[in-house]
Amino acid sequence: MSDWNWGVLIALSGGILAALLSGIGSAIGVGKAGDAAAGAVTEDPSLFGKVLILQLLPGTQGIYGLLVAFLTLTQIGIMGGSSDFSLVKGLMYFVSCLPMAFVGLWSALRQSKVSISSIALVTKRPDQSGKAIIFPAMVETYAILALLISILCITGVSGLNV
Repeated sequence: MSDWNWGVLIALSGGILAALLSGIGSAIGVGKAGDAAAGAVTEDPSLFGKVLILQLLPGTQGIYGLLVAFLTLTQIGIMGGSSDFSLVKGLMYFVSCLPMAFVGLWSALRQSKVSISSIALVTKRPDQSGKAIIFPAMVETYAILALLISILCITGVSGLNV
């Protein structure tokens, strides 16, 4: 394999890692929060809409990871264009995907715990659902920051001649 092919492979691995880890975190998080939401709806079916939002919040990290992977695939030529770049540039793309990969995994898992607690709050105090959404949304902030830094790095790497 020539040098540029290794660069593409490593860059592709970064995009896949971002989608994979963020997706795993979101799948686990949405599943755990769904268990809690189902229990709440068993007690009071009118809570469905309120707890559904709380269940879905840990799923956003998977979407962010997918976005980083899609952006990476576009930048490295997998989805059209030239994929002729160095091993160094491939490593730079790989490293650019890491914030979303790891923060996406971790924040989805942590956000599910906060969502579960918020579901318990809504079960006991349905009138507090607006406040209950704020708690897991605070965890979301760090996933958004990781998404932002990954996007900035990926687009920055694309402009380099290395």
